[in-house]
Amino acid sequence: MATENIENTESAASAASAETTEAIATVEKAAATAEVPAEAESVAALARAYPVAPGVRLNVRSGPGVHYRIVRVLPEGATVPIYCQRPGDSVAGPYGTSSIWDCIANAQYVSDAYVNTGSDGYVAPRCS
Repeated sequence: MATENIENTESAASAASAETTEAIATVEKAAATAEVPAEAESVAALARAYPVAPGVRLNVRSGPGVHYRIVRVLPEGATVPIYCQRPGDSVAGPYGTSSIWDCIANAQYVSDAYVNTGSDGYVAPRCS
């Protein structure tokens, strides 16, 4: 009887783990195929490139905050286009503390505190 209960518990745990893995894969696939915000598409031709702070390898995240998944890391000396901007987690960086996040590509965000825009405010349209 005890062995049967252990096997049932292990089977249930295995099924739950598989469901969790499948759910994570679904969310990651959705994030990777997300559309660029409409505002970003309309200003794509007007997007200006801004330099990332010198000596910084900058994390690019799937959303506007430090709790979002890192999707890639920009090399030192990178420049980034800013298609649109949105509020998010407050981050302290070389250019001050900012809660503005820059959309640099499809579902890819960097903290504005690491981008030299020459402004403490928004320099591109807000993402929707």
